[in-house]
Amino acid sequence: MDSLYKTIALVGRLATPALGEPLRLLAALLQRRGLTVLLEAQIAAEHGITQLPLVAREEIGVRADAVIVMGGDGTMLSVARLVAPHGKPLIGINQGRLGFMTDIPLHDMEAVVPRILAGDHTPEQRILLETSVIRAGEEVHRSLAFNDVVFSRGSMGAMIEFEIFIDQQFVCSQRADGLIVSTPTGSTAYALSSGGPILQPTVPAISLVPICPQSLSNRPIVVSDTAEVAFLLTRGQDARVYFDNQSDCEIREMDRIIIRRYPQLLTILHPLGYNYYDMLRAKLRWGEKLL
Repeated sequence: MDSLYKTIALVGRLATPALGEPLRLLAALLQRRGLTVLLEAQIAAEHGITQLPLVAREEIGVRADAVIVMGGDGTMLSVARLVAPHGKPLIGINQGRLGFMTDIPLHDMEAVVPRILAGDHTPEQRILLETSVIRAGEEVHRSLAFNDVVFSRGSMGAMIEFEIFIDQQFVCSQRADGLIVSTPTGSTAYALSSGGPILQPTVPAISLVPICPQSLSNRPIVVSDTAEVAFLLTRGQDARVYFDNQSDCEIREMDRIIIRRYPQLLTILHPLGYNYYDMLRAKLRWGEKLL
């Protein structure tokens, strides 16, 4: 079975002792099929794997044709931001808990992964968000997010006050614990637990979900993914903006944060027969008896 991708990078979730043997097994499987296998350097050091060529995490998108992520959705998020600028597809093997994006069970990987690499897959393209933090007219921070950009109150616990603009049109002022700006991918994460809607992953939209707003009339809103969303912090101490809850930046009063859809889409390769709604039923336990 020929592969569409000749160089495969393997990335695993760190601090997971049980991952060493599956990584060795998958690497050997791919090598037997004549593929070049690169192993992310940190995970190789953690498990003492020395027989494979190594790749720094920052170079994965340049050197690999496709990337296999073994772990949970958190690992998938971190890798997605690295490979998206290079247009390389991701395949997710679930070694985590929920696994909304890492949809291949570990026990199925030997049968499923070769077929995906050979072209028997369902590709799905998803958007990312690009964020710029503007202070006194100058950009002080820029970052990508695959799930969400979250504005949050600081350690002092007081609510923050902010204004929201969409396509440079004033929308509203809010006083709340924060705000979640979510992609469709992130709609099943923090945004969902805060009362936001579930968006089918390919819907061209961005959702804005307030976190514990003071006014109960402040509700989630969904806008086109072509819209520019701007957040202006008008009052708040020690406030921060978080990107996929994996990196963050301090924001100060009168900072303006601009959020746009990133130009490059990310491709996830699912097994044939993948059904998003089957996944939702399984992960959210829809239809199960309550007692």
